[in-house]
Amino acid sequence: MQPQLTAITTITATLELVTGLHIGAGDSEMHIGGVDNTVIKHPHTQSPYIPGSSLKGKMRSLLEWRSGAVTEEALGWKDYEKASGSVQAEVKRILQLFGISGDAKLGVDDLATIGPTRISFWDCNLNADWEKQIRDDNFSLTEVKSENRINRISGVAEHPRQTERVPADAQFDFRLSVKKLAGDGDDLLATVLQGLKLLEQDSVGGSGSRGYGKVKFVNLQIDCKDAQARLDATQPFER
Repeated sequence: MQPQLTAITTITATLELVTGLHIGAGDSEMHIGGVDNTVIKHPHTQSPYIPGSSLKGKMRSLLEWRSGAVTEEALGWKDYEKASGSVQAEVKRILQLFGISGDAKLGVDDLATIGPTRISFWDCNLNADWEKQIRDDNFSLTEVKSENRINRISGVAEHPRQTERVPADAQFDFRLSVKKLAGDGDDLLATVLQGLKLLEQDSVGGSGSRGYGKVKFVNLQIDCKDAQARLDATQPFER
């Protein structure tokens, strides 16, 4: 018998960019005089947004690295079986939150151990008030950053390129939900908050090592109740 769904917890916040953000649009063609690397935008409004898949993938990756069980592929049932002690408990929480590949052939008892995927991310659209102010002031919603490579011997700049970014201080509406099944404890929600804190400490999108994609979560609420202090106090590397 599968466990019963007992609640769905909603976490909302304003995701504010501390530095410029680049999440690529996957352009398939180049245009003379155009930008080499554009950001993903809504096809109708041309407003940039942050795909929920980008946040989900980065958070899962960071939590897997933190667990010490990270592999070339996303963690799965075999990794859970191989782990032990506190590492196994952490892998279990990751699998409960983010799910197991559909290729895994598990029995009913194994499936019941992990259960269905608990966490669901929404795409993050620009905050309506922030976007309106920018448009009213005739400012651009994105910026173009010129970059190049420096020849270590000659000191000459080579291979110039232009990268489009959403500028620092841009604000997005952030939202995710976490399903709670009978028998689930508060540790899953605590892991989600640790994942959000890891995102703040690392980066979102491309070129994080070059300073792109630093973010912070403000005005965070859990089920419409202020939880910013709880996030601020979260220490993701404390066990």
